[in-house]
Amino acid sequence: MPLRRLATVVASATLLAPLFGATAHAAPVDAQQGLQLVAVRDSLLATHYWYVQTYAGHKVLDSYYVKHVDKRTGEVSIDDGRQAVGKLAETPSVSAASAAAAAGDQAAPNDVSVWQGKLVYSVLKNTGKGTVRTIVDAQSGQVLNEQSLVKHVNGTGKVFSPNPVASLQNESLTDQNDKDSAVPSTAYKSVSLTDLDGSGYLSGSYAKITDPKNKQPKSTTNTFNYTRNNDFFEQVMAYYSVTETQKYIHSLGFTNVNNEAQDLKTTGLSDDNSFYDPSTDQITFGTGGVDDAEDAEVIWHEYGHAIQDAQVPGFGSTVEAGSIGEGFGDWWAMIMSSAVQQDTATTPIACIADWDATSYTSGTPHCLRRTDTNLTYADRDGEVHDDGQIWSRALFDIYKAFGRDKSAKLILESHFTYKPNTTMAQAANATVATAKKLFGTTDAAKVTAAFHSRGII
Repeated sequence: MPLRRLATVVASATLLAPLFGATAHAAPVDAQQGLQLVAVRDSLLATHYWYVQTYAGHKVLDSYYVKHVDKRTGEVSIDDGRQAVGKLAETPSVSAASAAAAAGDQAAPNDVSVWQGKLVYSVLKNTGKGTVRTIVDAQSGQVLNEQSLVKHVNGTGKVFSPNPVASLQNESLTDQNDKDSAVPSTAYKSVSLTDLDGSGYLSGSYAKITDPKNKQPKSTTNTFNYTRNNDFFEQVMAYYSVTETQKYIHSLGFTNVNNEAQDLKTTGLSDDNSFYDPSTDQITFGTGGVDDAEDAEVIWHEYGHAIQDAQVPGFGSTVEAGSIGEGFGDWWAMIMSSAVQQDTATTPIACIADWDATSYTSGTPHCLRRTDTNLTYADRDGEVHDDGQIWSRALFDIYKAFGRDKSAKLILESHFTYKPNTTMAQAANATVATAKKLFGTTDAAKVTAAFHSRGII
């Protein structure tokens, strides 16, 4: 079976507009160009100020400027992703309505912006399977670029704890079109659904189901007991899996890593595919094969994308950065799963989405991907999911060296110093530097060794 795709390389921030990404380069700016603050992120070691470049009051798309201020020393470091912009007309010749029509959409475009040295309209169109950004020349009306902003995750499943294959140590289970009889009742676990907002719906501090209200469960007693044949089951699993993840992040000392109610949609997409869309800040789960939201590892992978977009606005704008995102998503699924499943030859924790993967793999263990491959940087093929396994293996070795909590704290903290278009070498060096600050020289050497073994640094 071909490798299923869990995400596209393109990522974008949801702050004000998709501002950061693909073509940013350090460059000087003239007196007409300024910076506009779009986000402040607070981590354990530093405060991180994110700016977007502007020209004559127009945002420069795919630009960034980040100031990192060390909390202990006050030392300031800069990541400069501003772009060289020449003399441009400051007002468009084409109307916003004409630009929307050129993009095939009825909605009015975002504010006039600058993109690759041109005055443009940025038109965001919701296709039903995620948002597409179309760049339209504000002077000629010509479509200059069109790209999907979603992060797709192929899969079909949502979780038990973490899924029936892992909890029952049974690789012979199959979906059987959502039949309850396909999965023994012993696979279900009774859990507490915390941090609900009291509305009677699955809506709370860290997760919010966004399906139409007539397709959501409502309980005056906040009791949500369903089995997999009922679509409500996937909503309970999505709410629980994301909420428990955010609680775990808080337990590590972080209070500003996607610390919000994450939008989650589990109905309406029949594809064997799921995605995180940063332009709407929503995760959508497909229902082809094993329903994606039945496998917690798929949920945790997708939430990994949301985590990185929250920490680094616009993260994942190049193949290497996208590969880091895919590798982290797989590793984050493994980290979360490691607390609730046995690491055995039948269901190794390095095997990701082993319930979801029963629909499209024949060998056992059933794995979407693994975090313990022997791939190195020299094995890159330019496909983010393949190359992501290089990154996830380095993180897997760090997990083996430090354990769950210490490695999770290190990797989350290091993200704050990544750039949207970071390379593997840059991200690895940033992680080493973070390890030295958090834990000291000896542990930093262990992190260096993990990346060195993959040929990254």
